[in-house]
Amino acid sequence: MTLQQRPYPVVPAPRFDVPGSEATARAEAFADVMTLRRTVRDFSSRPVPFAIVEHAIRAAATAPSGANLQPWRFVVITDPERKRLLREAAEAEERDFYERRVSAEWLEALAPLGTDWRKPFLEEAPAVIVVFEVHKGPSTPRPYYVKESVGIAVGFLLAALHQAGLATLTHTPSPMRFLNEVCERPREERAYVVIPVGYPADDAMVPDITRKPVDEVTIRL
Repeated sequence: MTLQQRPYPVVPAPRFDVPGSEATARAEAFADVMTLRRTVRDFSSRPVPFAIVEHAIRAAATAPSGANLQPWRFVVITDPERKRLLREAAEAEERDFYERRVSAEWLEALAPLGTDWRKPFLEEAPAVIVVFEVHKGPSTPRPYYVKESVGIAVGFLLAALHQAGLATLTHTPSPMRFLNEVCERPREERAYVVIPVGYPADDAMVPDITRKPVDEVTIRL
């Protein structure tokens, strides 16, 4: 099909023409950096330049999405009072989860990570990004593959922040409807994940855990 025959606007596909050896080196270097990414729960008070967060969100917003409807919103919270409200609301949900709703099996799986209902990082991190899914509403069309699209965007976001030397964690309180009120978002938006962002505290520690080797998670046919 020629350009003239296509029933929709097109532009030339991007071409990078990276030589094979350099492409391998780039992929290896990226993997090496990402291997160092860890969930951090102890943050420094050192400010984070907003430009870093903005560029990371710009990268996230390039993610593929169903019908290219880009069903995401990135709410960046830096105001101390709003972070306090976020922490209080999240801890209320988490306390109920840990004390009443979590199964013994789930608690056992969480034990090596040392997590509980306390979430001080929601106040301590200089910035908190709350990512919302955008669903059909009065001024928004019906989206497709929302969770898949937003999940890919969040992956891009975490990678971009890590590449910039920032620490993150992914927090998913359940339920998350309270985030609409905290972030002043309409009902057609649904919180997907909360991401504190900052520099690790000088004495920050992380659980001593390992990841599965690549040959265990790769199947080549």
